[in-house]
Amino acid sequence: MSHTNNDTNQIGLETADMSGIITKLNGLLSSYHTFYINVRGYHWNVKGEHFFSLHPKFEELYTELQLQIDEIAERILTLGGTPLHAYSDFAQYTTIKEDKNVKDGKTCVKGIVTGLQTLIEEQRDVSAAAQEAEDQGTADLVDEYVQLQEKHVWMYNAFLG
Repeated sequence: MSHTNNDTNQIGLETADMSGIITKLNGLLSSYHTFYINVRGYHWNVKGEHFFSLHPKFEELYTELQLQIDEIAERILTLGGTPLHAYSDFAQYTTIKEDKNVKDGKTCVKGIVTGLQTLIEEQRDVSAAAQEAEDQGTADLVDEYVQLQEKHVWMYNAFLG
């Protein structure tokens, strides 16, 4: 395969194959942004007996999500796409529902578990499509997130009992 023709992107992958991956990654980026905003809300608004344990855990999670958001956007750019960056686009393409004004610690944690499970499912879909398109970089990126988030699901579920 020639890496200089117009049918491939800057990293030698077929441009036609990558448009679908870019679309899926932009959907994932939208879901991450919505989940990030939810987790910020949990962090700001959580009240009750578990405040002192949950408040810093939520900050740890949203800080991790910030880094992942940046990596997903950079992957889209690497593939020759343009990352979505408007809230109206995020609202249109997210698979995660907004979770407003949640204050109860256990309800916040349930929202985190649901959000993580949704991201995991979406990332498995992105990974399968990326592998089919021989885009190992994208598959590796989201597979790493899935592994980390599966552990988070286990830990937050342990908190819920």
